[in-house]
Amino acid sequence: QVQLVESGGGLVQPGGSLRLSCAASGFALEPNAIGWFRQAPGKERAGVSCISRSDASIYYTDSVKGRFTISRDKNTVYLQMNSLKPEDTAVYYCAAVREGRIITAQAMCLRGQPNYWGQGTQVTVSS
Repeated sequence: QVQLVESGGGLVQPGGSLRLSCAASGFALEPNAIGWFRQAPGKERAGVSCISRSDASIYYTDSVKGRFTISRDKNTVYLQMNSLKPEDTAVYYCAAVREGRIITAQAMCLRGQPNYWGQGTQVTVSS
């Protein structure tokens, strides 16, 4: 049974940093693409950053470029978030595609409809 378990969320002041982790288990092979999505109150869930092994691509949504960094170590994916802003407040979800599915990082984040989701972790940026 595939599981994605996020950790690392919390409350941080504007300008602060947090590091999210997502441990993926139950995969026979490493998922080709994995990434982070977020949903703020009253808004739709949207891709933040995704990483794909198929073409070694990484995608960041414009609002986090230069502040967030995604990285991956086998079946664990990290999101280092620096210079956090109040508008980054959201529930952050880890997501992955099923084994064998080939997709670029951009496609996954923008329209990929991941096959698996974590339970989410709350990130609140407030003074």
